[in-house]
Amino acid sequence: MQTNRPSSVPAIPVKDFSLPCTGGTFKLSAQRGRKLLLYFYPKDNTPGCAAEGADFRDRHEAFLEAGCKIFGISRDSLKSHENFKAKMRFPFELISDAEEQACAQFGVMKMKNMYGKQVRGIERSSFVIDENGVLRREWRGVKVAGHADEVLSFVKAL
Repeated sequence: MQTNRPSSVPAIPVKDFSLPCTGGTFKLSAQRGRKLLLYFYPKDNTPGCAAEGADFRDRHEAFLEAGCKIFGISRDSLKSHENFKAKMRFPFELISDAEEQACAQFGVMKMKNMYGKQVRGIERSSFVIDENGVLRREWRGVKVAGHADEVLSFVKAL
């Protein structure tokens, strides 16, 4: 099982996609000119996802100072995202990928064990995309503790 070990990726532009998000519609190509962190998480209002989002929330200003916008992505509905964002006071937007378009593109859907049963869900993963829309680093099988700091360090060095 991988933990927060980042993996190098070939410098290939990420295919454009458009999805609903809190605050409007997210379109990848509209984000050109700034670094992006796309973090995929399993489910709104769960302990691990709340802790991960809080870590990114608490470092949001530092990410902005490094020229990077944060977006969280899960399969939850826009209504669920709006409630989760308000409850957690997230200063960044949450993208709804109910039909798994971005999940498929980034290969984050996995079979996981939950309470002794096999279930299909999002593997907690993060992706940093540069100002030109090129994927620069990915983290898969993320453990929440220390992850936001590791991603921030990478973004600052990019």
